Amino acid sequence: MRLSELSGKEIVDARRAERLGVLGQTDLEINEQTGQIQALLIPTGKWFRFRKDGNEIRVPWKYIKKIGTDMIIIDFPEQ
Repeated sequence: MRLSELSGKEIVDARRAERLGVLGQTDLEINEQTGQIQALLIPTGKWFRFRKDGNEIRVPWKYIKKIGTDMIIIDFPEQ
């Protein structure tokens, strides 16, 4: 799957049964030593649950359960 194919997919949190929004422009956090994707970095100000410093959401790859044709399902633990 190409990065451009992720754009436009809905993001759904399976644990909370909640639609979080639509994925727009995004970056990947990649481990330089292994080449593995560590997280999706999504620039936005809407998702308060994931907010870190700055205006981006960091969704660790281990919380992404399924990437389908129309949506990305995540299972983010309660905080």
